[in-house]
Amino acid sequence: MRIGMSLNYAGGFKETVEELADYEKAGLDIVFVAEAYTFDAVSQMGYIAAKTERLEIASGILPLYSRTPTLLAMTAAGLDYVSEGRFTLGLGASGPQVIEGFHGVPYNAPLGRTREIVEICRKVWKREERLTYDGKYYTLPLPPEKGTGLGKPLKIINHPVRPRIPVLVAAIGPKNVELTAEIAEGWEPIFYLPEKAADVWGPSLAAGRAKRDPALGDLDIVGQAHLAIGDDVEGLRELGRPMAALYIGGMGAKGRNFYNDLCRRYGWEKEADEIQDLYLSGKKKEAAEKVPAELLEKMSLIGAESHVKERLSAMKASGVTTLNVSPVAADHKGRLALIEKIKELAADA
Repeated sequence: MRIGMSLNYAGGFKETVEELADYEKAGLDIVFVAEAYTFDAVSQMGYIAAKTERLEIASGILPLYSRTPTLLAMTAAGLDYVSEGRFTLGLGASGPQVIEGFHGVPYNAPLGRTREIVEICRKVWKREERLTYDGKYYTLPLPPEKGTGLGKPLKIINHPVRPRIPVLVAAIGPKNVELTAEIAEGWEPIFYLPEKAADVWGPSLAAGRAKRDPALGDLDIVGQAHLAIGDDVEGLRELGRPMAALYIGGMGAKGRNFYNDLCRRYGWEKEADEIQDLYLSGKKKEAAEKVPAELLEKMSLIGAESHVKERLSAMKASGVTTLNVSPVAADHKGRLALIEKIKELAADA
């Protein structure tokens, strides 16, 4: 089981990157860099590539809509080059608030666009011939009737380090998870509960794997969890309440919130309704109080060492192959110790 860590996109980036060399020495395998509506992730990942030697680097995630498919392919190839083959292209649909609100692009056809973008990227990286593509959402070159008529099939100038850069897709909806299991090297869900994963996502994963190209290898499943180990750390689970309430209650309107839908599929329909109603009416604190304690407990690695071992075993048994942790400690030394410990426990799981 690989151990990964996500970088906070809200601030302190340079300081965190300066510490990555220590995490690298402690055994951290991969770092995930998010892109919301703050600094772009690409420049930050290039900075990380220059500051590290062994650590794998993944976008976690780049939105589908804010770059053309070929720019995504070029970006991935460039990051793979400067990192000497350590990059993973993490993709996801994001949501209409960000895509339409911040980028001014229609949020439509996420599944179809995901498939076509991945196909185009792989054609660019293989560099076997000049790029042409005739899809439902993307056509390359642009047809004459939609432009000047001067577009030509081109080939990426530089030879990519790898003709197949790993693609990771963030997905939680049934059809999106099925697509991910079919076409991607990795899958990253959010609010991952190992005990409920088979019931919620099992049929989708099986359907996707049935159509999967064997050349892709096994699907890398990335589980996320806050991490704290000790005899008196259970209270730290409460730190996850505001973020869970934000996603379940505030990331979308009624009927258009993927995270609220997931909470329902986990069996907390009543709580999902209450959290959303409270959050959308501005009662964020009250919404956070309604987040089920079981959700906070089982999607985290917070507790005594024996409890964390049990949760690790549950993660592994459910199919998790990469564990993306957020270490919770007072200082860098404490966070570093947590990475060292979880690396040790994962090896024994």
